[in-house]
Amino acid sequence: MDERLRKQLEFSLELDKEKNIFRQTHLSGHGRNENDAEHAWHMAMMAYVLKEYSNEEIDIARVILMCLIHDVVEIYAGDTYAYDPEALATQKQREEEAKEKIFSMLPEDQKKELTDLFDEFEAFETAESKFAHAMDNLQPLLLNDSNDGGDWRAHGVDAERIYGRQNKTRLGSEKLFEITDEIIRKNIEKGSIRP
Repeated sequence: MDERLRKQLEFSLELDKEKNIFRQTHLSGHGRNENDAEHAWHMAMMAYVLKEYSNEEIDIARVILMCLIHDVVEIYAGDTYAYDPEALATQKQREEEAKEKIFSMLPEDQKKELTDLFDEFEAFETAESKFAHAMDNLQPLLLNDSNDGGDWRAHGVDAERIYGRQNKTRLGSEKLFEITDEIIRKNIEKGSIRP
């Protein structure tokens, strides 16, 4: 086996570890906690199905790939709960170190390609990254809503923090933010989200 293929296969096997990184969000129907790989797959499928609601013209293949790789760094950095200020304070540093470690397994050209794509997602400047972020916000919101807001209640999350994160959805899709806003308001009324 040549060196390039060996590296690609080792990277491919390393990606399997993403299935062992469990998130705070539970599967729909009050299931177990979802893992990062399930989250990424679900986001990628949602991006394809909902692409018509992007504010701008997008390269959907690029969005899907962003969705699929955006959390691979958590294999080493661990999951950071969206509403945990202590973990958020160290997230960037942990994920930068993890990014170098995971993508360095690849041949140099693919390392650069995936690092650039990951950085594009994080920079939140292109139409593709904005729509991918909208999926990253909407996916757990839908799951949490399907579970009667159980994760929000369990963590005592208030509306201000949820809107602080979810307001960015409108940069990728005004239409999907309208739905997001409806879901948040409904859960405030039900008492699942603190006002």
